Amino acid sequence: MGIFSGIFGGSKDNEGKGVSEIPWISLNAIAQLDEIKNKSNTRPQVIFKHSTSCGISRMVLNMFKSGYALEEGQMDFYFLDLLANRDVSHEVASFFGVMHQSPQLLIIKNGVVVIHDSHGAISDIKLEQFV
Repeated sequence: MGIFSGIFGGSKDNEGKGVSEIPWISLNAIAQLDEIKNKSNTRPQVIFKHSTSCGISRMVLNMFKSGYALEEGQMDFYFLDLLANRDVSHEVASFFGVMHQSPQLLIIKNGVVVIHDSHGAISDIKLEQFV
């Protein structure tokens, strides 16, 4: 298994059934934030901020992936590796007016963050409510 398959790849549940893969888009440039804001006028945009060196962040990411059940095209999902893209992470906080935390999930609709949370509370966010 490659390094990115654990982050971006699909997995299987306890019964060996395929779990839906999240169609991640890498968020690695500040310029993408304008694109995310503009695209949020037509469909919700999601940013998942993840620290690759944090066990809690890894656990939350796995919980989020295991609960993912949306159909293709309902939302766009951006994955932000905090360690590799600190400047982008800081700009997300400033651009969207949300204090930085890690791990953190933001949902953007019509140019504004409609919900955000961090750590274990991420699993309480029901994506379906924001489609």
